[in-house]
Amino acid sequence: MRQPRSGVIKAGLYIITLAVIVYVVVYMPTPYMINQPGTAEEIKPMVSIPAGDPEEEGTFMLTTVSVSYANLAMLATSPFQPHAEVVRKEPDRNEKEYATQQHYYMSSSQSNAIMAAYNLAEVKYAVVPEYVFVVGLSKTFAPKGDFQSGDIISKVDGQPVERFEDLPELLQGKKAGDQVEVVLSRDGKEIRQQVELVEIGQDDIGSKAGLGVSVGEVRKVKPADKEKEVKFADTRIGGPSAGLMFTLEIYNQLTPGDLSKGYRIAGTGTISEDGAIGSIGGVQFKIVASHREKAEIFFVPEANYKDAKVKADEIGTTMQLVPVKHADEVLRYLEELPAKTPVKSESKS
Repeated sequence: MRQPRSGVIKAGLYIITLAVIVYVVVYMPTPYMINQPGTAEEIKPMVSIPAGDPEEEGTFMLTTVSVSYANLAMLATSPFQPHAEVVRKEPDRNEKEYATQQHYYMSSSQSNAIMAAYNLAEVKYAVVPEYVFVVGLSKTFAPKGDFQSGDIISKVDGQPVERFEDLPELLQGKKAGDQVEVVLSRDGKEIRQQVELVEIGQDDIGSKAGLGVSVGEVRKVKPADKEKEVKFADTRIGGPSAGLMFTLEIYNQLTPGDLSKGYRIAGTGTISEDGAIGSIGGVQFKIVASHREKAEIFFVPEANYKDAKVKADEIGTTMQLVPVKHADEVLRYLEELPAKTPVKSESKS
């Protein structure tokens, strides 16, 4: 028996309506992101040094913030999440550019952490530029070439681009409207194209011409002793704020003994080559993540201490908050800390 035509139409409208509702609630983009507590993760599995000291009775943990691009369903449930924060997305940044930027920040953070640890452990090293890549596309000075976030810029007009400084040097004296040949590497494939330069600002001489992209440089830190070379495991973690904790793990492996003294130690903070610790965002989420992982000590940049203390008091954690401005302060604190568990005293080769 054939279904009446009106019934078919109603069924079709029902399916279409359901599909629209699902799209609107689940897939339709919104101008918001949701920040929540992320993870507190042990760093030791992420760092390896051929001649490194493996002794570590406790653990050093980096901390993260969970960042999600919000759909309507997530926005509707966010008021019921006790530690969630809804923020507006930056209008000039898409999801791929955000991911590339965070990966770049993490790479730079790891390089700075290696240099800071080498300086603290008195290990000689050299910094070798590896490549320059596209972080994002300018919305103010829109590029006229085919560029994507993550592209490696290999050559401009036949000249290699290996350092951040190479690009402006190769474009010096050129003006907007000039054509240059650009060689890119994208997903392992070479792309050659003629690109028209755009005006990107002014200097003392006049207008400046460029590609219309923001770029970053990946550098490799090479120690004089190859057995002390630091290697990082691939992770999906991004951002610059793990610098301090990376430094502590690297320093602990470079030097004899156990710097952790048997404690579960979490923390956050950017790090510079000279060991200076910088402030970060989202410290309140990292306090919650560290508390959940039973951290006993949390190193926090001095500038973030007030916000960290408010959240720590709110959740009633017994975790010890230690405000710091420099890696030297952290080392002094740990060296003076009584060992929680017996630490082996024999030297290692």
